[in-house]
Amino acid sequence: MTTTLTDQYVDAALRRLPTRQRHDVEKELRASIADAVDDRLHAGTDPAEAERAVLADLGDPARLAAAYADRPLHLIGPALYPDYTRLLAALVATVLPAVAAATAVVQALDGATVSTVLGRTVATTITVGVHLAFWTTLAFAAIDRTGAGPLRLWTPADLPDAQTPRSRIGGLLAGAALLSLFTTFVLLSPTVSTEHGPGGEPIGALSPWLWDSGVVYVFAGFAVAALGFAFAERHLRWSVPLALVRTVVDAACPAILIYLALTSRVLNPAFVSAAGWPAEATRWTAVGLAVVGAAALVRTAVQLAAGLSRRAWVSPNWNALIHTAVDGVSRFPSRRSHLDAR
Repeated sequence: MTTTLTDQYVDAALRRLPTRQRHDVEKELRASIADAVDDRLHAGTDPAEAERAVLADLGDPARLAAAYADRPLHLIGPALYPDYTRLLAALVATVLPAVAAATAVVQALDGATVSTVLGRTVATTITVGVHLAFWTTLAFAAIDRTGAGPLRLWTPADLPDAQTPRSRIGGLLAGAALLSLFTTFVLLSPTVSTEHGPGGEPIGALSPWLWDSGVVYVFAGFAVAALGFAFAERHLRWSVPLALVRTVVDAACPAILIYLALTSRVLNPAFVSAAGWPAEATRWTAVGLAVVGAAALVRTAVQLAAGLSRRAWVSPNWNALIHTAVDGVSRFPSRRSHLDAR
């Protein structure tokens, strides 16, 4: 008995169906294929070509069988995908920077070299990121297979708060004022001090290495550039390249601050000695600055994630991120209990 392409196609589809469905599906599928082939034959198409064309229109038999069995061929369906992306973005934007900062601080306190700190921080962050993506995806795939809908219903209350032009320009002016005060303090540090040497010369609180290496000027330049981007947002159209450049600029100052803290190049040892500060002052100052720098990097990462998700200039909405994460996790057990009860 000769096996036709139709026989092969039907057999490939039936193998993927439960036994109880195969008889009815086979009858329906063969009849549908025969009718479609007859239509093409009446139009003058060659029989072999007509059969091939009809089967090609039906598509992959595995996909067709999944449609008959009402079995999804995706990990996460459209009902849960927005919740999945929001939660994953929130976890990546908050957990990974926090893990990186914590790892770097712990390694620095243990006396590790800069290369060791960077290597272990990158390795740990990548490992945690892979686990976050894997387990979050697995959890949502499991939820999707239970037939669950969205983890929570959307309401207008979920819309982000709009910033008025007055409040936004007020924040920018406050940032400019703080930057001016900080820059003034840094630049005047070598000449204005509470401590003086034997000859009456001022002993700056900050390490002279900052000026000798030029790092202080690089730091100030990036700070001014970051403030400039904050003002430019009101006039520049958002784009991925521009957002990435702004992220690099915003992350430069915290990164430099963390580097200086880890290498103990912030305070001037002569000033610490003249002021009579305890030996631990340098260490705890470095820890504090590293934590501040890490927090700033976390904010920058969240700002980038929020901007990419909205395709616009937006500020990090911590309340929304935390709400999405906590609400999604807390509702999962109740959703499963409800489905089991049904």
